[in-house]
Amino acid sequence: MKTYNGFGLIVAMAVTLALAPGVQGVLAAPADPMPLGLSFLKFTVSDLPTMQAFYQKAFGMRQQKRLDNPANTEVILTSDKGADLALVYYKDNRKVVLGNANGPIGFYLKDVDAAYGRAMAAGAVSRTAPRSAGNARVAVVVDPEGHDIELLHLD
Repeated sequence: MKTYNGFGLIVAMAVTLALAPGVQGVLAAPADPMPLGLSFLKFTVSDLPTMQAFYQKAFGMRQQKRLDNPANTEVILTSDKGADLALVYYKDNRKVVLGNANGPIGFYLKDVDAAYGRAMAAGAVSRTAPRSAGNARVAVVVDPEGHDIELLHLD
């Protein structure tokens, strides 16, 4: 029986592991070269023009891209800071039903009260008016199709 010590033992174990059946699937994949961060959120909407206008007027988002596909139209809205919002309209006129398992979309803001006012002027419904909560200022509004939006400033 052959004995291994030091570096030789490590190499022998690595080769044995690499050649073992089924091990390839458990070896770590190379790291993604892009840093991990939330890039976008998608909402399926019933009225694309209304929803696009709402997010542009209420939060100053602008259209980055429009994708017209045979089954749907997707408008990607962006801002100077934060994740993009993709609004997807399916051309088969499917009914969009909101569930209760999703949380609100959130915006970090410098002025919650001003953003709340713009959202209300753009057609939002108030769920919670601006208020202080510890070192935070927070409000919650609902967009024209019922998605909750949390407006938050942290000191």
